[in-house]
Formats: sequence, structure tokens, C-alpha cells
Amino acid sequence: MRAIFGVMSLLIVLLIVGALAKKQLGAMSVPPIRTQSPALAGQPLTLPVPSPGATLQVQSQQIQQQIKQSVEASMQVRPVPEDQP
Repeated sequence: MRAIFGVMSLLIVLLIVGALAKKQLGAMSVPPIRTQSPALAGQPLTLPVPSPGATLQVQSQQIQQQIKQSVEASMQVRPVPEDQP
């Protein structure tokens, strides 16, 4: 009888702690994730699109190449305009 009350009280405490943890985690606000860098803010975000009739290997190579090109394009140094008096 004593063991049953011990197990029951343990389960009740576990339920209370779980409810409090769920409430606390739900209250935390997650800041929005930035999908674009400030330099690319004016450009739309485009996803790579492979050829529809190609094999899986060819499609994966096309996607890798498109991502590589977009990363290289974003890494190019842009001239900084001088302040005009």
C-alpha cells in the first residue's frame, strides 16, 4: 500500500513538472531566422531547379553546381560608393 502511494505521488509530481516545463518552453519566443543577407535583401530567394528528365545523379550534380554558382556570386566583392560631399 505504501509503495502504491509512493508511485502515485511520483507520477503526480512528474505530471506537474512536465506541465510546467511545457508551459515554460511554449512561452519562450524564438527570434525569426534571417533567410537572406543584407546584401541580397533586394533579390528574391530562388531554389535550384534540376532538369525534370535527368537521372537522380545528374539532378544532384545540377543542384550542386547551381548552389556553387550562387555562393560564388554572393561572395564577389562589390565596390563601395564613396561618400559624396
